[in-house]
Amino acid sequence: MSRQDQSGKGKASGRGGDNNRKRSSARGNAPFKKESFKKPSGRQNTVSKAPKKSDGIRLNKYIAHSGICSRREADMYIATGLVTVNGKVVNEMGYQVKLDDDVRFDGRRISPEPNTYVLLNKPKGFATTTSDGKGQTVMDLVANATTARITPIGRLGRNATGLLFFTNDDQLKEKLSKKGMARLFHVELDKNLKAADLQKIKAGLTIDGKDVMVEEVSYVNNAPKKEVGLKIKHMGNSVIRNLFEHLGYDVVRVDCVTIAHLTKKDLPRGRWKHLSKAEIELFGML
Repeated sequence: MSRQDQSGKGKASGRGGDNNRKRSSARGNAPFKKESFKKPSGRQNTVSKAPKKSDGIRLNKYIAHSGICSRREADMYIATGLVTVNGKVVNEMGYQVKLDDDVRFDGRRISPEPNTYVLLNKPKGFATTTSDGKGQTVMDLVANATTARITPIGRLGRNATGLLFFTNDDQLKEKLSKKGMARLFHVELDKNLKAADLQKIKAGLTIDGKDVMVEEVSYVNNAPKKEVGLKIKHMGNSVIRNLFEHLGYDVVRVDCVTIAHLTKKDLPRGRWKHLSKAEIELFGML
């Protein structure tokens, strides 16, 4: 694994960050490679009226904007009980919904917003959360990327850096939450990682009763033994620290180098970009 970060100048059109030009990547011993790195199916069993709301968007318009059908057809599907709002079947015309309501057509959640996919190269000092009152968050960094209600998939600690993926595509979110998404990290420890401990990580560890399996792990090429490349599908922000602390090491630095097929190419620290059609289509292969 080389120490070269693929951040740099490019066409990404995001908000500024710390513009750190430092290059840090994670390319390791084999197998690591260089980073370049309906139709309606039927009616609902029970139909019940939900209280009418006084604001928001008409339900048939919401459905039409989601691309399911026309407004007139939406009225027909609403009347036959194929649409639910926040878990309740709604079959009255003119019903108003809000953008953050859970609207489902024939059991599948829908949204009037186009699917949007954003990749951020996160700098230090930003929490990965959508909650208010947490200081600076990654949502501040992508605020100008889109008006769609995107949220991050996976987490990075406030002082961690690197790639973070955002989308409003509920189907993709559900898929990745079940299968996980391989992320490659460049990790720096407070001391050299013993070869025996490296083998323990490769074999898998049990921490607090939970098995922690990694996809790949190796020392970083041409770097001290305290720098490690780690590929893992766990989406939380504490699993890496827990893994190394379990073996008696403190984590000094964490940088996410790749997410699945996505890399830092042409994406400076603190900037974001919209994914290309080809990048989006590759998620179908996961």
